[in-house]
Formats: sequence, structure tokens, C-alpha cells
Amino acid sequence: MPDAATGAKIRELNDRFRSSFDERLGSVVVTAGVDVLPSDVRAMTIRRVATFSDFTADNDPHGEHDFGSFTLGGHKLFFKIDYYDPSMAFGSDNPADPEKTLRVLTIMLAEEY
Repeated sequence: MPDAATGAKIRELNDRFRSSFDERLGSVVVTAGVDVLPSDVRAMTIRRVATFSDFTADNDPHGEHDFGSFTLGGHKLFFKIDYYDPSMAFGSDNPADPEKTLRVLTIMLAEEY
């Protein structure tokens, strides 16, 4: 588990990426189940992920803002952020360093998890 300063940096990078979908920080993918939702529901889902702020000790035990869940249009949805090295071959050894980390934010239906 990272120290408080490292955790705070990871949280800040995750929030920046999630709210902006900045391609310099990573990629956003949706699962097949999200992809087939009506276009207005997909658009609202993406907006909801970008503005999500309902982090609690229960759903964010490490304080990194790397997972969230919500219900929209009768669908339970999750998002999660994973950390990879710049070549995307391995996990990142330092998610607090944006030079060593590419984030992948996956948006999915709960039943796809």
C-alpha cells in the first residue's frame, strides 16, 4: 500500500484522467455491454464517470479513486482504472509517476465484471 503522499498523487492523476479523458494519461474503453446501450445512455454514462465524486471508505478503501459504481437508466455500471507500463506489456511499477504509467479506464455493466 502506498504512503499518503504517493496515494494522494495517484488519486490526483486518476481524477484528472477520469474527468478529462486526457489521452496523454491513458485510454478509455467500454465493454460490449456498454457499447450496445442506446447512444443517449452511453453519453450519460461517460458524463457520469467523468463527474463521479461519490467515493467512500467502502468503495475506495485505498483512497485512489480508481473504482466507482452507479445506476443509470436501469443499469448498474462500474468503472475501474488499471495501471500499465508505457509499452502496455506489464503493470506499472509506479502509478504515481505519469512518465512510467498509462492508465486504462474501463466502463462496464456490473454483470460484465
